[in-house]
Amino acid sequence: MKAIIHRKYGSPDVLEMVELEKPAPKDDEVLVKIHAASVNALDWHLLTADIFLVRLMGQGLIKPKDTSVGADIAGQVEAIGPNVKQFKVGDEVYGDIAGSGQSGFAEYCCVREKKLALKPANISFELAAAVPVAGITALQGLRDKGQIKPGQKVLIQGAAGGVGTFAVQIAKYYGAEVTAVTSAGNMDQARTMGADHVIDYTKEDFTRNGKQYDLILAANGHHPLSAYKRALTPKGIYVMAGGPPGQIFQAMLLGSFYSEKEGRQLGGVSAHQSQEDLVFLNGLLESGKVVPAIDRRFPLEEAAEAVRYLGTGHAKAKIIVTVKHD
Repeated sequence: MKAIIHRKYGSPDVLEMVELEKPAPKDDEVLVKIHAASVNALDWHLLTADIFLVRLMGQGLIKPKDTSVGADIAGQVEAIGPNVKQFKVGDEVYGDIAGSGQSGFAEYCCVREKKLALKPANISFELAAAVPVAGITALQGLRDKGQIKPGQKVLIQGAAGGVGTFAVQIAKYYGAEVTAVTSAGNMDQARTMGADHVIDYTKEDFTRNGKQYDLILAANGHHPLSAYKRALTPKGIYVMAGGPPGQIFQAMLLGSFYSEKEGRQLGGVSAHQSQEDLVFLNGLLESGKVVPAIDRRFPLEEAAEAVRYLGTGHAKAKIIVTVKHD
C-alpha cells in the first residue's frame, strides 16, 4: 500500500511516499480502507518540530521515532480483529488515529476500535475526515475548558480555520451569542455558519473596542494575554486553542499567572481523543447543526502540498487529502 511518511524533521519537502505492507488487524483493531484524511496544525508541529517540546515528548530528539503523518481519517472497515465488538466489515467509519504509529495519509491503517466512530450517513468521507481533531478541539475547548452556557457572549478568534469553523457552530448549538473574528474575505462564511456578529481583524482590534465577552476561544491567537484579559467579563474565560508556538507557550506558562482566583481565567485546551465526543458530534452532524467546511482538496500524491498550504496560515477551512483506490 501507499503511505506518506517523514524520516526527519523539516519542511513538507521531507515528506515521501513509500510502499508499505498492508497491515493486519490485531485483536482489538480495525483495518480501515481510507478514502479521505485531513490536515491539522498537529501534523505541521510534528513534522517541523517548530515547538521544541515535540522532540522531548517521546517523538525523538534528532529524528522522529514515529514517521507517520496525518491523524484524521474516514473510510470503510475492511477487516476486524477477533475481539472487535463495535464494528463489522463494510461499516463506514471515521476518527483520530494519532498515536497509532500509522499514517492517516495512506491507503490503509489499522487502529484500535475505540479511536473510531460510525460515519454519519448524511455526510461524505471528505466531510467526515474534516471533523475529528478540529471538531473535538472546538467542543472540548468550549464545553469543558470554557464552560459555555446559553446566553453567553462568546468570541471565536480565527473563525475561518479548521477549529474556528467548528467552534462558531458548536457555540451556536449551546445557545451563545457568537462573535466571529476573521478577515474580510471570510466574513460571509462566518455569517453562514451562524455568527451573530463578525469582526474584520484587519480593521478592528476586538481587545481594544471596549466590548467584553464571557468566553473567548482563540483558534488562531496572537494577542498578549493581558489584551485577552481586558476583553473578558469579570468572570470570563479565555481558551487558547491554536496559534504560533509563542502564543501556545504563553498560555501554558503564564495563563495561571494572569488568572484571578475568583474572576477571569486564562489558559489553553489540550484536546484528547474521545470516542464519546465523536458520537456526540455525530448527532450535530446528522441534524445539520454542524456542517464541516472544506477549503481545498489534494490527492494523496500531493499530501506535501496540502501540508505546505496549511503552513501558509491562509486556509479558510479544512484541507482534505483524498485517497483513490484502484
